[in-house]
Amino acid sequence: MKAHTKETQAVMTPEKSLQALKEGNLRFQQSLKAERNLLEQVNDTKNGQFPFATVLSCIDSRVSSELIFDQGIGDVFSVRIAGNFVNEDILGSMEFACKLAGTRLIVVLGHTSCGAVKGACDDAKLGNLTGMLGKIKPAVEAVAEPKDASIRNSSNLDFVNNVAKKNVELTIDNIVKQSEVLADMHNNGEIQIVGGMYDIKDGSVTFYE
Repeated sequence: MKAHTKETQAVMTPEKSLQALKEGNLRFQQSLKAERNLLEQVNDTKNGQFPFATVLSCIDSRVSSELIFDQGIGDVFSVRIAGNFVNEDILGSMEFACKLAGTRLIVVLGHTSCGAVKGACDDAKLGNLTGMLGKIKPAVEAVAEPKDASIRNSSNLDFVNNVAKKNVELTIDNIVKQSEVLADMHNNGEIQIVGGMYDIKDGSVTFYE
């Protein structure tokens, strides 16, 4: 598989881009990686890059976008931060990726058993981590069940995973609310913004379109 060129990137609609990630994740689950020469791709992309998707995911060591979607060098922009939320810098990076570099798809990817989400559920306090986890607190508050405070914590994995999913949804809302550039591109059909959840138990990604 060759690295993307300006010509191949141009034909990657938002729908085709999403399908490419779905097919890549299926290959990953089946241990059927696409044939590609990464060093050849290094050479092919030395004068420019033409990714088709931007993936915002957690820093979790188990959730590398390039691996779980079976993508090569120059295929995706990978934005990683604990808890996969957005701030001004991340939004600026996404605006560059879509408006200037030509990606047609943004994926906000959460994952099961997320440590950052667990920390937010437990109201953890530690240096700069305290403020970072505060960005995930709205998702904790938005999940109504269970009401019993004694099981609204990291010991309840169903609750944790529901908060992780809600965090993905709220992050997508924030992208559209806080970036006029991306909102306009989305409304004009130039890009698609979708959410997904990676299951650390089996390597599958469930998309929320």
